[in-house]
Amino acid sequence: MNTGSDEPGEAVAMAADRSKSDGAPAERELGSRAPEFIKARRALHLSWQVGVFVVGLAVVGAGIVMLPLPGPGWVVIFGGMAIWATEFVWAQLVLRWTKRKVTEAAQRALDPKVRRRNIALTVIGLVIVAALMGFYLWKFGLVMPWKIKDQ
Repeated sequence: MNTGSDEPGEAVAMAADRSKSDGAPAERELGSRAPEFIKARRALHLSWQVGVFVVGLAVVGAGIVMLPLPGPGWVVIFGGMAIWATEFVWAQLVLRWTKRKVTEAAQRALDPKVRRRNIALTVIGLVIVAALMGFYLWKFGLVMPWKIKDQ
């Protein structure tokens, strides 16, 4: 997107000004949230960014490991993304997009028609599971599946 400005920070500031004038809540400015004394020294800021990236990578990696294993995998992954978002614009944009999509999904889920459909599908699923369990108990009794021999 070309706003006619050579400075990327000006485009962000212009977008923030527009959101303030529209009455919508202003979003945080994009960019590093490192303390000013760190941003003032290039080598220190670079090492700060490397540290943030490594910590975020470790948290995201732990979340990925938790996806198939017990644990709050997606929550940990988004926590790692939030760590990255303290320093990297791309992570800030991903989190904004994700937050917008989650909010839209929550709004759709609160729609009475969608709630009725979801409740009906849940009840149908529970009835099917109960019927399958009833059939299993009628056919085999209280025997674990791995102990069933040809009957």
